[in-house]
Amino acid sequence: MTGQGDAGAAEIMMAAKAVRLLLLDVDGVLTDGRLFLSDSGEEFKAFHSRDGHGIKMLMATGVGVGLITGRRSQVVQRRADDLGITLVVQGCHDKRAAVGRLLQEQGVAAPEAAFMGDDVIDLPAMESVGLAVAVADAHPLVRARARWVTEHNGGQGAVREVCELVMRAQGTLDGQLGCAYQGECSWAGG
Repeated sequence: MTGQGDAGAAEIMMAAKAVRLLLLDVDGVLTDGRLFLSDSGEEFKAFHSRDGHGIKMLMATGVGVGLITGRRSQVVQRRADDLGITLVVQGCHDKRAAVGRLLQEQGVAAPEAAFMGDDVIDLPAMESVGLAVAVADAHPLVRARARWVTEHNGGQGAVREVCELVMRAQGTLDGQLGCAYQGECSWAGG
């Protein structure tokens, strides 16, 4: 298995098997971290469709997905709506507290949650869950503290990697891929 931080493959698979809620930073995780701003103040972000498919597949297995971001953006809410993500926290500067709130609201214990980040502001949230994941191009401190590091950069399929890791560990990946192959998935489109 590739993408390991300090933890071994068996430990990562055990942590991923327990995940009931995947929480994601947005800028640098679901996007490549670049912000495009127009003269009129409009904000543009690019999201990878494979990440969207991964999120939809994971949610179809019963694992929840949420977004926690330090910025406020209508684009983020629109992407969340497109994917069916209802757990969205924007303008958040204390991500650890936001994680704690979401875990309590969802009835999920910390070892049953994963957080995926890319920068030092994400470290408190990553340290408060069972599976801390960093994207390949995360800040070096974040990669060093993660239990698992993706092969792909943020906004380039990294979220799909963690979704497939969780589904593989939980024994649901083949079913979701088969459903997609046969065109029988209700979640089609990412």
